[in-house]
Amino acid sequence: SQQLHQLLQCYCYKAPHLSSIWAVNINCISSVRPLGGKASEEAVTPKSEDFSRWYLDVVAKAELADYGPVRGTMVIRPYGYAIWESIQSYLDRRFKETGHQNAYFPQLIPYSFITKEAEHVEGFAPELALVTKGGGKDLEEPLVVRPTSETIINHMFAQWVQSYRDLPLLLNQWANVHRWEMRTRPFVRTLEFLWQEGHTAHATPEEAEAEAMKMLQVYKEFAVTQAAIPVIPGRKSRIESFAGANITYTIEAMMGDRKALQAGTSHNLGTNFAKAFNTQFVDEQQQLQYVHQTSWGMSTRMVGGIIMTHGDDQGLRLPPNVAPTQVVIVPIVKKDTDRASVNEAVDKLHVALKEAGIRVKIDGNDLKTPGWRYNYWELKGVPVRVEVGPRDVEQGACVLARRDVPGEAVTSEELGWDISVAVRPLYLRLSFGL
Repeated sequence: SQQLHQLLQCYCYKAPHLSSIWAVNINCISSVRPLGGKASEEAVTPKSEDFSRWYLDVVAKAELADYGPVRGTMVIRPYGYAIWESIQSYLDRRFKETGHQNAYFPQLIPYSFITKEAEHVEGFAPELALVTKGGGKDLEEPLVVRPTSETIINHMFAQWVQSYRDLPLLLNQWANVHRWEMRTRPFVRTLEFLWQEGHTAHATPEEAEAEAMKMLQVYKEFAVTQAAIPVIPGRKSRIESFAGANITYTIEAMMGDRKALQAGTSHNLGTNFAKAFNTQFVDEQQQLQYVHQTSWGMSTRMVGGIIMTHGDDQGLRLPPNVAPTQVVIVPIVKKDTDRASVNEAVDKLHVALKEAGIRVKIDGNDLKTPGWRYNYWELKGVPVRVEVGPRDVEQGACVLARRDVPGEAVTSEELGWDISVAVRPLYLRLSFGL
């Protein structure tokens, strides 16, 4: 048990264009066991039988989300929100590294703002939610519950931008939006969802185009290196472009049902909204010019994309970078006399993993059998499971199971004393096989 320190490194798939990020010493592995605890009392519908039902089963049974009381809405449960927080954490850091600042704009937007840009109002009119009463009285003007923020942000940009010295203006907003969808699916398409929306203003069309492409690349980097989802970046057709944009760029991913998912978009808005809101600046030649703008966004739809790309008939399979729990330790105690030694070994392993920067949890629920606990964490998609029992403690070893592949028996002598393997990225082989 004294040799149980700094475990982990599984998910050995290597991609030449991605770096191996985690490297830790492993000297406590006695074997790598195949997955498979006892079958769930309520098994997940097989993907091959009914993909839609399988998806809904995974969302519910992995405790990701539930249905809200208003048709088309969802309640994001803590485990599902933790995945979203992982997405937020990476993107927020990348936005700040590329010079953007976070801000927040009101959720209620005057209806007259929406009507100022012709294509915008035509594209969003069927999806708008309107507020017509407030404080028990009819409002003088209906208010739109934010479907997106180009209009209200331009209203403010027009006040903030006066000179070329005020540009570029690079902002991002983390917010919720409402679009009145008729056919909904948790995370993929709901009446209300969470997202980030970036909004920038530039002096020249070339700068705006470069910004739109740069942010599309940020989305691609996230999808590939963090969510382990291969994507195809491209340009939307004119009819599929964002309402009010000159050009819409997108990253598209292939899901397990062989349908494409729009996973992130970046729009070159040109001067369309600037002209509608009179967002102008004085250039270096003292001439009045309209700003050139972009907007770009990624939403909780990405959580659905991760589920549909990597999940299997046992439930979720989460890439380590976005997994709320990257390693779960399951102590196996059959006799009270073994409890102290097993718990001591588990505690040492837990400390070592935390010190290595790994998100780790101990499942010491003695009311459930080891098989039940294995099945539960497989359903939750935890990348690595570590088992520690009395025999393992006697041998100064532990047992490790990977969520993505069954694994083969490997002894500690064969592994050696210093093993470095990639924990992330993973699952690209799953995506390539779709």
